[in-house]
Amino acid sequence: MARKEGDTAVFFSSFFWATLILWSVSVAFEITANRRTKLSPVVAGFAFFQAANWFFYGVSRDPLFVNTTISLLHSSIMSVSVLVILSNQWMVNGFRSMLEHGQLFDGTWLGAYTTLCFSCGYFAYDQLDMLRHRLYSGWFPSILAHHLVLLTCFTLALYRHVTINYLILTLVCELHSVTLHVRKLRRMAGIREARSSSLLKLEWMLNWATFFVARLICHIFITYKLIVESGKFGKGVELPLALLGMAGMNFLNVFLGVDLFKAYKREKGTQSRHLE
Repeated sequence: MARKEGDTAVFFSSFFWATLILWSVSVAFEITANRRTKLSPVVAGFAFFQAANWFFYGVSRDPLFVNTTISLLHSSIMSVSVLVILSNQWMVNGFRSMLEHGQLFDGTWLGAYTTLCFSCGYFAYDQLDMLRHRLYSGWFPSILAHHLVLLTCFTLALYRHVTINYLILTLVCELHSVTLHVRKLRRMAGIREARSSSLLKLEWMLNWATFFVARLICHIFITYKLIVESGKFGKGVELPLALLGMAGMNFLNVFLGVDLFKAYKREKGTQSRHLE
């Protein structure tokens, strides 16, 4: 049984290596052969986060710690970028206008295309880093599957120049990812019980607020928009792919919420015993 699971793990690892190579060849072909220089920020994003990886390896030799640090860097950059993009559109076009189907499907907000390219480069980097250092577990590496789905959705949208703004809305969840990565890093650094009750409460307030607003509610809203305006999508693959992607995100959000609640109860109990 163990051997069978080992063979399955090797198969999936090879599969994700192959898909990453195919993705790289596809992007390189589009940029060089088809002269789509607008895709250059994808390469820039990959190079930036890989360079950051080499830099942080000078601080720590722990691959997981470095990977989490780079993830925090990506989440921070994306959070600021997305908030700037949305704030600008809100001031220019108003809230209702910016959420119309024409804007979300065919339009491209100022800075949205470059931001999506840059984030796409990060997910390619992260996929490579996880494969190189085996930063995943289980016979089926769900984190690698998650990255593959994101790379597929992002890249197809960038190639066809559609649903760019929809995908920018999905990146609002990076606000919550910031709190997740900060929490993971401070635990990896051994900073647990030696924290004041007020700091712990503040951390969890930010964690829950960003989880519900930036991740759970935001993704449910996007799913609602896709369903309500499904008749405006036409017969392409965009709607089925978008619905499938959002179904996966909402599904993962439920499990993430359960894990957060368990961690909250566990840390709250530990803090109470420490104060006694």
